[in-house]
Amino acid sequence: MKRRVFRLQSRWRWLRRRVTGVAHVRTAALWLRASPLRLFQRRLSGRQMDRAEIGRMGELIAARWLASHGRKVLYRNYRGVNRGEVDIVARHRDVLTFVEVKTRTSTAFGRPADAVGPDKQRLIQRGAMDWLRLLGNPRIKFRFDIAEVVLIAGELPHVHIIENAFQMPDSSMAGR
Repeated sequence: MKRRVFRLQSRWRWLRRRVTGVAHVRTAALWLRASPLRLFQRRLSGRQMDRAEIGRMGELIAARWLASHGRKVLYRNYRGVNRGEVDIVARHRDVLTFVEVKTRTSTAFGRPADAVGPDKQRLIQRGAMDWLRLLGNPRIKFRFDIAEVVLIAGELPHVHIIENAFQMPDSSMAGR
């Protein structure tokens, strides 16, 4: 068992070195600013942040929150070859987690997790299967989580993790 775990860890390290790219300058600025202990400000560099920047900031805050709560973030914004996508791939003890991050600036229209419908779940599942295929289809436990990030101006960011938010359909696990 110990040898198997070491082999999986070395594959994760190889995969992370292979697919990690250079960070965008604006994203790097957001990373420096996106601390869970700072009050959220909707203005960045003297101008209003647009929806995409708020979403990226939510992903950065969620990644930092996961790392500070005992999870090892392996990759962010993974795009699979079969049109799948995963916001954060992380390891939580012996479980590989595929995390979808939903960021909102208000809860007036419901929880952020309500936006993860069946189509979005299939997209995340395709990305997860691509990730596992890159690892050589190991027999490891994995699950799908949703990270809800609520950013209200003048308040601390609120992060809520829904573990095992949805399951992989049984028909897709045939042959594993």
